[in-house]
Amino acid sequence: MNEWIEDLADLSAADERIVIVTVAGIRGSAPREVGAKMLVTAADTIGTIGGGQLEYQCTRLAVGMLESDTAPAIQTFPLGAAMGQCCGGVVEILFEPVAADDASWIRELQALHGQREAAVLVTAIGARHKSVVTADKVFGAAATAEIAFARELLGSGGTATLHAGDSRDCLYEPIVNPDFNIAVFGAGHVGSAVVASLAQLDCNIRWIDSRRHIFRAAPRNARTIETTEPALEVTAMPAGSFYLVMTHSHALDFDICDRILRRNDARYCGLIGSRSKRRRFEKRFREQGMPDVLIESLVCPIGVDGISGKKPAEIAVAVAAELLQAREQTRKVAAPRALPDNVRPI
Repeated sequence: MNEWIEDLADLSAADERIVIVTVAGIRGSAPREVGAKMLVTAADTIGTIGGGQLEYQCTRLAVGMLESDTAPAIQTFPLGAAMGQCCGGVVEILFEPVAADDASWIRELQALHGQREAAVLVTAIGARHKSVVTADKVFGAAATAEIAFARELLGSGGTATLHAGDSRDCLYEPIVNPDFNIAVFGAGHVGSAVVASLAQLDCNIRWIDSRRHIFRAAPRNARTIETTEPALEVTAMPAGSFYLVMTHSHALDFDICDRILRRNDARYCGLIGSRSKRRRFEKRFREQGMPDVLIESLVCPIGVDGISGKKPAEIAVAVAAELLQAREQTRKVAAPRALPDNVRPI
C-alpha cells in the first residue's frame, strides 16, 4: 500500500527525523516483496518489511542513522543461519535518512498520489538524489536513461525494481493506485465491519448508503457516498470491479444487484443474506428476463466456507477472504499460461 506517503509527509511537516527502510532486492525466499517499506523515527516504526530478526536488525540500524544525513545506502542480509529466519533467501535493504531539503520531492509525490496520477519514484543509490517521473513530467534532475526506464516501467505495469544504469544504480518504485476497486453498499454494522477489514488491503473502496449522517469514520482508502439513489452508483465503478451489497432494504439490494449483474463486467457480486433470499432474488430476476448465466454469477450467501459466525467482525473476515480469493482467480485467468517449447497455441 502507499499509505507511507501520507505518513512520511506528516512526519516531515512535523520536522521529525526519519529513516526510510525499503526492501530493494531479494534473492530466493523473503518475507516481503521489493518496495515494502517502513518509516523509523526515534519513537516509532510505521509499516513493516516482514517482521522477525530482519526487521529488528534494520530498525536498530535505522535508529542509529537518525541524526545522520548520509546518502541512501544498501545493506545485504542473508536470512538463513545468520539471521535465524527460515525464509533462507537474501534481502537487500535500502536505508535513507530524510533531510530537511527532502520536503520538495515528498510534497510532489504526495500531490501526485492525491490526484491519482501514476508516477515512479527514482532513488539514486549512494547519492542524495531522488526524482519523481510521470508519463509527461519530471520532478528532480533525473538522467535521460532513468526517465526512459521509469516510463517504460509505468507503461508495462511493472513492479519496484533495482536497476543498474550507465552511471549509477537506482531503485525504481511505481506509485500507482491499485486496480482492486470495491463498492460496498451499506454502512450498517456489517458494512462498517467489512470496510474496517478491507481498510488494511491495497484497494480502493467506494462506500455507499442512502441514510443521512450514517458515516462516522472512514479509512484512507474509502470514499463515502451519501445518496438517495445508491443503485445509480453502480455506473460510477470501473469495469472489473468487486461489489458487496448489504443495505438495510431488500428492495434496494435487489435493484443494486440487478444493475450490477446487467453490467456483466463485475469480477465479484456478493449479496448478504440466506439461501432463501437468494432463491427469491433468482425468481424475480428470471421473471424480468435476466439470463441464467448472469444470475449464476451472483454470490449469496457471502464469505468463505467454514466460517459460520454471524458477528459483524466474523462476517467481515470471511467476506474479505472471499474477495481476495476472487481477485486471485481473476489474476490466474488473465495470466498467460506457460507452454512447453514444442507447443504452440493455435
